[in-house]
Amino acid sequence: MLSKSEKIFSLIFCTIVIIELITGTSQNYSSWHYISKPAIVISLLVFFWMKSKHIESKLRSFVGLALVGSLAGDILLMFVDQSPNYFLFGLVAFLIAHIMYVFAFLKHRNKTIKPFGFIIILLLYATMLFYFLKDGLNDMLIPVIIYMLVILSMSTAAFLRRGRVNKLSFILVFLGALFFMLSDSILALNKFYSPLTHANFSIMITYAIAQYLIVLGVLKLAKTSR
Repeated sequence: MLSKSEKIFSLIFCTIVIIELITGTSQNYSSWHYISKPAIVISLLVFFWMKSKHIESKLRSFVGLALVGSLAGDILLMFVDQSPNYFLFGLVAFLIAHIMYVFAFLKHRNKTIKPFGFIIILLLYATMLFYFLKDGLNDMLIPVIIYMLVILSMSTAAFLRRGRVNKLSFILVFLGALFFMLSDSILALNKFYSPLTHANFSIMITYAIAQYLIVLGVLKLAKTSR
């Protein structure tokens, strides 16, 4: 399933993620956290850009911009302790990233699919999540609702690729979108509902898996459409 270069990158990526999990949860290595966290998306962005030169230019640009937006969001969220405004700025950065992913995924939309059943499942999930979050949102109510709608749209766009791309590309990207939604859900519950045990670990591992699967899924699409 993985080419030689993808296997090598996967090992490097796993190493970076492990370093971040250690530095992000230990006070002894906290200064390294400011390097290891951005390195997660930077490594994906460099690898994607190197391996995607043959991808249709708009698709390549959308995914590249999504990764850049994610990187900006990662950096901004590292400084939330200094000012709560950084959380809102980070939210906007990830909002842009999700919108770019929506545009990327819709490049291969299967117009014969009726996603109403899937959308209903997502809305039920979002309603349940919102039930726990609503009392703690305060001034963040509208931004969080907008963000939730966009990430649900991203997952739906990933779902709509089914039948228009090869099976492996569809599965990887779709799972990546779901992991992204899970990561953001854990982050939201931890911030607006109640602190969760090992939240930083859970958020980062699901986030890293999400971005890795999406990037790999898009590259697998490209390799079958040369």
